[in-house]
Amino acid sequence: MTETAFYILLSLTEPRHGYGIIKRVEEMTNGRLKLGSGTIYGTLTKMQRDQIITIYADEKRKTIYEITPLGKQLIHLEIKRLKEVFTNALRYEEDF
Repeated sequence: MTETAFYILLSLTEPRHGYGIIKRVEEMTNGRLKLGSGTIYGTLTKMQRDQIITIYADEKRKTIYEITPLGKQLIHLEIKRLKEVFTNALRYEEDF
């Protein structure tokens, strides 16, 4: 999973519109990751096609994105993988 996809899914702890996702990711990464609209909407389209997220319109007709059960399963697996990467990085960092 790409870093962009990871943070988009991680930002969907609650349903959000595209700009809300952009701002949440920026907040979570302390401004390090700034997603452009082309990047985010391309990723969201692929995620919807893969049934990782669903979309709907709110009362203001804004498009809202929500993580699916499959998306939650994938984010949990990715978090587990990243924990392993982090543990190994700490274990072996002094070897370099």
